[in-house]
Amino acid sequence: MSKNIFENYSDFYDLFYQGKDYEAESEYVKNLLNKFNIRDGEILELGCGTGRHAHFLTNYGYKVHGIEKSSKMVSRANLSKDFFCEVGDITDFNIGKLFDSAISLFHVMSYMTEKRSFINALSNANKHLKKGGIFIFDVWYSPAVYSDLPSNRVRHVTYKDTIITRVANPQVNFNENVVEVEYEFTQEAKNKKLLGSFKETHKMRHFSLLEIDLAAEMTGFKRVLSEEFLTKNPPSNETWGVCFVLKKINEKIYTS
Repeated sequence: MSKNIFENYSDFYDLFYQGKDYEAESEYVKNLLNKFNIRDGEILELGCGTGRHAHFLTNYGYKVHGIEKSSKMVSRANLSKDFFCEVGDITDFNIGKLFDSAISLFHVMSYMTEKRSFINALSNANKHLKKGGIFIFDVWYSPAVYSDLPSNRVRHVTYKDTIITRVANPQVNFNENVVEVEYEFTQEAKNKKLLGSFKETHKMRHFSLLEIDLAAEMTGFKRVLSEEFLTKNPPSNETWGVCFVLKKINEKIYTS
């Protein structure tokens, strides 16, 4: 994952996702935790962003310890006595304690496109979980990506007296199971005067069930649930976002 990814995007991140139903998503995660008899305690969140999910999870009685690579995201996080967030790389950190559960939401794990990064992230999650603990995460799902190839998209949002436009131009790398999305942002005054612009490229990896199972086996986990995020439907070629629950069955057995 690029060192500076989200450093510019973070200025507009929450603005573009202000319609995202973080409360419903957090309730879905809470129900998954309850399904595996985790009804309280501290959650490790990998890639916590500005803490929108953590806000609701703390309202449900959990404490959340977040790890986020973007320092700008962390600076915008609304911390509380039950939510702590620190800058870190989810593939390589050590906070010296164990959790009953870990989560990684909004396709954070799909950003693990560099060699071994996904395996390293799973290994690090394993290292911070008690035996029998669970790791909940969602990723792009390969059958859906290949069934409905991503296309160019444009979004506009209004911020104060300006209009911000985001153009997404995806390129599919079939040999690496990666979609490379170039985002172009422009900010204009209402009289169309250009106030600024920048580009960021985000690489997104998609996964099959077999890939997840092999990675889980390599890192001391076992897949215990896979379903469409929120709807709970079985994964299909129409399911872009699949939620996985991995259970820690032993210490990680993979070293990079």
